[in-house]
Parts: sequence; C-alpha cells; structure tokens
Amino acid sequence: MERLPITAGGHAKLEAELRQLKGHARPSVIQAIATAREHGDLSENAEYSAAKEQQSLIEGRIAELEDKLGRSEIIDVAAITGNQIKFGATVLLVDEDTDEETTYQIVGEDESSIEQGLLSLSAPLARALINKEQGDSIEVITPGGSKAYEVLDVKFI
Repeated sequence: MERLPITAGGHAKLEAELRQLKGHARPSVIQAIATAREHGDLSENAEYSAAKEQQSLIEGRIAELEDKLGRSEIIDVAAITGNQIKFGATVLLVDEDTDEETTYQIVGEDESSIEQGLLSLSAPLARALINKEQGDSIEVITPGGSKAYEVLDVKFI
C-alpha cells in the first residue's frame, strides 16, 4: 500500500471534507431521494434520477477520501531540517529569464493550489527541485517551453 505524504493542514482539510459529506451531504441526498420517490413513477422522475446521481458522486468521494486518509502519512514540516529540498520545503525561486521571484511550498497532491503557492509533489517543477539546495539551478520542461530557475532560499516552516 503506497503511503501518501501530506501536511497536517492538508490532512485536516480532507478530514473536514469527509465530515461534511457524511454529516450533511449524504443525509441531504437521502432525503431528496425519499422526497422524489413520493412523487410516483421513478422511470420518468428527473428529481429521482438527479438525486441518485448526486448520491453516487457523494459516495464515490467519501470512498476516495477514506482511502486517501487511510494511506496518508502526516509529515511534520516544522521538524524537518537541512539544506536540501524535500517534501514540505518552502522554496524561493527566481526565473532566470525574467528575474521574477516566486515562493512555493512542496505539498501532497490533494492540498496543492498554485494560486496559494502550494506545489504538488508530483508536479514537474517539484520533482526537479527535490534534493536541490540554495544556489542550484534547474531546468523544467513546461507546456509553454523550457524554464530555468535558481533556488534562492530553502526553509522548513
């Protein structure tokens, strides 16, 4: 069974989503199905079909979250030290072509958000950064072409 690295914050978000689905969304859709059944012929009942489809989506997401939470390995980023980039590192990069600086934290897939500076461990840029140190240069192939970055700083916060 493959372990999934995740920060404590990412784990808490997944648990909160699971609680919301089980405590609110699932009971609501069950009620919607019961209400639609009361309207009679189920073969021509659009409300019933929509509610059943919604139930399927909710149950699928619950199963997915339970699986991910069961396989997750919470990494305490504050306890990590060193100069090499690894999971949980907050990295300050400079684009070598534009001199634009960007900060990313390398996190698990389910907690990534490029808008918030949270870069998935499986992203090409994150994979290129792993085991690099301050002062190292990397080159990443992106959909827009090749990009070169220099690592300006590495922190574990």
